[in-house]
Amino acid sequence: MLSLAKNVNLLVAFLLELGVLASTCYWGFTVGQSWPVKLLLGLGAPALFIALWAVFGAANGALIPLTGFARVVLEVLWFGGGAAALVMAGRLTPGLVFAAVYVVNAVLRLLWNQ
Repeated sequence: MLSLAKNVNLLVAFLLELGVLASTCYWGFTVGQSWPVKLLLGLGAPALFIALWAVFGAANGALIPLTGFARVVLEVLWFGGGAAALVMAGRLTPGLVFAAVYVVNAVLRLLWNQ
């Protein structure tokens, strides 16, 4: 039963990663005043997050993989950025839920050495 819970937790971590991209995309298309700005922010913000994750955070393919405290900072900024994007786009409750799910997921990953 514990192995199932661990697998579900890894799935949630992956879905949270996708959620960050969706959140930043939503933010960009929400806050932009004109279509060119909406496109720039709506596509540029997730592209920036993807680039940062690819360089520093990807589990098996990061160019400069971070560990320890640096990894914690990266995750807090990455997932916190997703939650903040929702809040800044006027979606307070989903932003808070996103942050809470991340915290529970991160604690379980630490406890289970994932």
